Amino acid sequence: MICTTGVITNFDCFESIYSQKNPIMTNKIIFALLLLFQLNAFGQQKVIDLFPGAAPGSESWTYHEKEYINNDWKQSVVYNVSHPSLTVYPADPAIATGTAMIVCPGGGFFVLKMKEEGTDVAKWLNQKGITVFILKYRLGQSQTDDPVRELNANMQKPDFVDKIKDVVPLCIADGKEAIKYVRLHAGDYGIAPNRIGIIGFSAGGTVAASSAFNYTPENRPDFVAPIYAFMPENLQPAVPADAPPLFITAASDDQLGLVPHSISLFSKWNLAKHYTEIHIYEKGGHGFGTHKQNIPTDTWMDRLGDWLGAEGFLKPIDPKVVANLDQMDKNTRYADYLLRKDWANIKRYSAADSTLAAPLPDEKRVVFMGNSITDGWINADPSFFNGKPYYDRGISGQTTGQMLVRFREDVINLKPTVVVILAGINDIAQNNGPTKLEDTFGNIASMAELAQANHIKVVISSVLPAIEIPWRKGLNPGPKVARLNAMLKAYCEKNNLVYLDYFTAMADDKKGLPLALSGDGVHPNLAGYKMMEPLAEKAIEEALKR
Repeated sequence: MICTTGVITNFDCFESIYSQKNPIMTNKIIFALLLLFQLNAFGQQKVIDLFPGAAPGSESWTYHEKEYINNDWKQSVVYNVSHPSLTVYPADPAIATGTAMIVCPGGGFFVLKMKEEGTDVAKWLNQKGITVFILKYRLGQSQTDDPVRELNANMQKPDFVDKIKDVVPLCIADGKEAIKYVRLHAGDYGIAPNRIGIIGFSAGGTVAASSAFNYTPENRPDFVAPIYAFMPENLQPAVPADAPPLFITAASDDQLGLVPHSISLFSKWNLAKHYTEIHIYEKGGHGFGTHKQNIPTDTWMDRLGDWLGAEGFLKPIDPKVVANLDQMDKNTRYADYLLRKDWANIKRYSAADSTLAAPLPDEKRVVFMGNSITDGWINADPSFFNGKPYYDRGISGQTTGQMLVRFREDVINLKPTVVVILAGINDIAQNNGPTKLEDTFGNIASMAELAQANHIKVVISSVLPAIEIPWRKGLNPGPKVARLNAMLKAYCEKNNLVYLDYFTAMADDKKGLPLALSGDGVHPNLAGYKMMEPLAEKAIEEALKR
């Protein structure tokens, strides 16, 4: 197959938006496991030396691996690798397929681009249930502390091929040794020994593609993905009779002129009647990796995912995982239904709301309106709600706009004396796309004004501390949390409303939610709720006096 176009598809991680009262039950444990896995998998990786001592063929090498941030590439770069290694990124057991992929970053055999051709790829594959091993293969020695500039200069010289001719066979040997290691230890990682693939970029593509030739039963890859690979004819011997399937990608405007290498591989596999697929994009240049350029090359990984699925490598070998994925698919389809038919999820509490009797004359009914923090409260500590006229109307994942839409059904129509509003973190997390703080504030103020117009006393809660959002990493929410809280506090003071300050009581010295009060830095655990409860009751009492 030859493809010259693509379609951009983004699947964002989102919070569970269902509860025990929904017809389709979301397994929040699965979400928690996914979340914890993503935190752990990219924070504490196991590193494996491919050889117990000096690697064969480079016993005399005395230089040592170094790493630095390259300003031009804006990512971590590794160089001077003399002892090859594998870094393990295990798949979450809840979605693990039993498939493994060895990832070989590129960099002209002198450096390794560790983000766009390494960790970014590992993260994407992990989300597909694939266990990843990033290979740091041996590299030629850099003579300076700026190996990228040095590499760029050397590549302009006519003797560059001579400079790399001795190290290339060692790199290829490292790739084959990596496959052998993963197969020998497949049981340790929950991997099927016949589902081990390798993907490589540029020079890493040389490592990956070369593994499809001259292999043994121990180091034969089960599938191979050379991405804009350097693979001249002298590195392409006869195609094996049992050659593994290939997935090949490159851009026709490759500055290094490597497209013929990809086409040559495809042609040989095709003539030998072996499974292969190729995508040659019109634009993209060399080294596009996971870098977004708003052109069809941005979607090459989606095509890889399609191919892996068609080849059967994304089908889990564990029946329990199949059941988990089936449930997650149902959840996703229900979320799509809500997006189109009931964006605010008004039906979530419709049955409970319709059967709730009007308040008794002396009843001081309180409705807690919020997102997952409120939604999870009644399950974490039901004793706080039992025997009291307290009603939890939180829905996980919701933004203030969604709460405002359902405010009449889930608050006003229940005729409470007090409403406690806790909202904002999901707006900051961009659950429904980028949102201005002024709009978030405006939605909360509108809820307060609707409540007051219906003679309901208002408690506006601060947003809880958060310095990282697990499902939207890199947003730096801390400053926005502080600004929104300042706006809410000023609004309460101006309008004689009660401001419930959870933030001051719960924040640690970094202005975050400490582990003692939360498992993920956003959602309280039981200890967190126990700290919130007396603060909430004090705020309710104060509101009743006003």
